[in-house]
Amino acid sequence: MQWPLIRKFLKVSRTLPLFLLVPCAALGLQASSGPVPATTSTALNLPDAPVPQEATPSPQSGTISGTVVDKDGAVVPKAKISLAVQRADGKTNAQDVFSDNNGYFFFQDIAPGPFGLTVDAPGFAMQKQSGVLQAGQTYLVPEVKLVVATEVDVQVTETQEQVAEEQIHVEEQQRVLGIFPNYYVSYVPDAAPLNPRQKFQLAWKANVNPFSIGIAGFIAGLEQADDAFSGYGQGAQGYAKRFGATYADTFLGTLIGGAILPTVLKQDPRYFYKGTGTRKSRFFYAVANSVICKGDNGRWQPNYSSMLGALAAGGISNLYYPASSRNGVGLTFENALIGIGGSALGGVFQEFFLRRMTPRTSDSAKAGN
Repeated sequence: MQWPLIRKFLKVSRTLPLFLLVPCAALGLQASSGPVPATTSTALNLPDAPVPQEATPSPQSGTISGTVVDKDGAVVPKAKISLAVQRADGKTNAQDVFSDNNGYFFFQDIAPGPFGLTVDAPGFAMQKQSGVLQAGQTYLVPEVKLVVATEVDVQVTETQEQVAEEQIHVEEQQRVLGIFPNYYVSYVPDAAPLNPRQKFQLAWKANVNPFSIGIAGFIAGLEQADDAFSGYGQGAQGYAKRFGATYADTFLGTLIGGAILPTVLKQDPRYFYKGTGTRKSRFFYAVANSVICKGDNGRWQPNYSSMLGALAAGGISNLYYPASSRNGVGLTFENALIGIGGSALGGVFQEFFLRRMTPRTSDSAKAGN
């Protein structure tokens, strides 16, 4: 041991702080023991250098291919094949291809794992298949056979009654100059026939319309001023009787000739607007409609409903007209002829004038006159 060095160290150590004393003592001891060998990382407790590791290889991709045919084995070109591959992180990769002219399709560089295929082609039912692709595998999908799609064409066809209901609803909106009801005319030449309920419905609405009541009151006033049917007398009582008789004529004529007899005889009580041809042909058509009509079968036939309705209404009127004004059968036929003449005149007005003055008509009506 080299005492001179130790004594020197002890002399110096008195002036060193405590936290430097121990390291210096260690260095002094090493210096006194002779040359210090080269230190290593292990002696100095340094961390080892990292050892290079080989990179983990990614899973080897594969391919998926197949052929699309129909049920008879014929190839199906231009079929759309959609591939969905489930990844390890739970997400899905998707891509589409189309089959070539030989019905063949091919997917490449596909990551291994579960996958699903959807095959769709025009005119065929969609088909789905699934599988699992292994790493580096060339997966051949079993031949995909498509079947012809079976489409159920459901057409909701309106019944004849529903069509007639829509048409009669339009007719109930028809008003001359937007005021006076014009129910008993159809601007649809091939309108659906009315069923019994619809015939009575149309007659009832025509009878209880305020205009029908008002025109009866107007006629009664004229009769009162002219002292027609003098047996009714004058004053309020006479006017009320004349009004009742006039309204009863209209009510019974519409009910019998427009609902009861058309239902029994299966005839259509409406006037069917012509709107085409020469004025002469249209005039005779309008006049003839007082004695001919369309049947519920769509064929033209004698208008028994209108003629018999006028006779029936005329016969019933004998019950409430004054005794002095009753002419028995003569009055009945007189009223019937007046009714037929009124129908002919009304047809002419419908054909040449009222169409222009009736703004609300069916969209399919023939325009103009």
